[in-house]
Amino acid sequence: MNRHKTIDIHAHILPEEAMRQLQKAAPSLALQLKSIDERSGVLEIAGVTQKPFPREAWDLEMRLQDMDKSNVDIQLLSNTPQTFLYDQEASLGAACAEIQNDQIASLVRKHPDRFMGLATLPMQAPERAAQELRRAMDSLGLLGFHLASNIQGRNLDDPDLAPVWEAAQTLGAFVLVHPFKVAAGERLKSYYLKNLIGNPLDTTIAAASLIFGGVIERYPAISFCFAHGGGFVPYQAGRFIHGWNVRPEPKQFLGHGPAESLGRMYYDTILHSDATLKFLIDSVGASHVLLGSDYPFDMGYYDGVRQVRSLSIPESDQGLILGDTAKALLEKASPGRDKEK
Repeated sequence: MNRHKTIDIHAHILPEEAMRQLQKAAPSLALQLKSIDERSGVLEIAGVTQKPFPREAWDLEMRLQDMDKSNVDIQLLSNTPQTFLYDQEASLGAACAEIQNDQIASLVRKHPDRFMGLATLPMQAPERAAQELRRAMDSLGLLGFHLASNIQGRNLDDPDLAPVWEAAQTLGAFVLVHPFKVAAGERLKSYYLKNLIGNPLDTTIAAASLIFGGVIERYPAISFCFAHGGGFVPYQAGRFIHGWNVRPEPKQFLGHGPAESLGRMYYDTILHSDATLKFLIDSVGASHVLLGSDYPFDMGYYDGVRQVRSLSIPESDQGLILGDTAKALLEKASPGRDKEK
């Protein structure tokens, strides 16, 4: 039987050449990679310290070996969240985005059978972000962009972001929404709760903002995918629908109710539980669940291919999750898409 290629749509990277160029172009970020050993280092950038910073984030040989071990044929590469840099001045943020996008595109060109890529954008400057998205997709061959769950505390339905959504709609972009600088941080300092609860919480806020702000409804050509199984959205989707039916506030910008927007959303598989992943698949359908790993961070899940193949679901559904749906969505976003059909 001809096995379809598996595609991991949630995999981060910070290439060594990108680090060198960021150090040169943006010394104010004080980017350092230090205390390096066989498995990890410590990344410092713009006042953020990531410890440990896995070696696989920059070591390409280790990455390819891990992909083979995990039966992942292709990774959709995105920047590491530490390098969103939305708090930097617009010109600096744009320059840093260009460097990272150029480097991800270079890796894709060198390894077209193993990698595809997403851009990062200077979202603090929406017009420049839209311009960089057009360059990244039309000139570099990237397939969309990696987006933080908030822009310096602003939700993703902020009207100022319209230029980005308009460009993404025209391009048919794939958008991976990832938590960063999460809400309720003061209450989540203990027990690693900023990640355990804060990450899925902020993803939920991002998704709800895009739904009730009417963004998903207005821009149907954008493929929105939400990290870590969509946070709490699949479990509370019924509450969203009920609230729209009985309250005036959710109707302000959403004309047709949340069910239609919910039906357009995609979710990765990173739930660390067979039962919870099965609930997600049963709730949203296998065609809206995409293989993800959060590679190479310690809160990732690297046995996703085996996990999906072990579930009691039809083989055709396994194929959708492991790569068939991602392939279709990413082909829609690829250069030359208007020439197809």
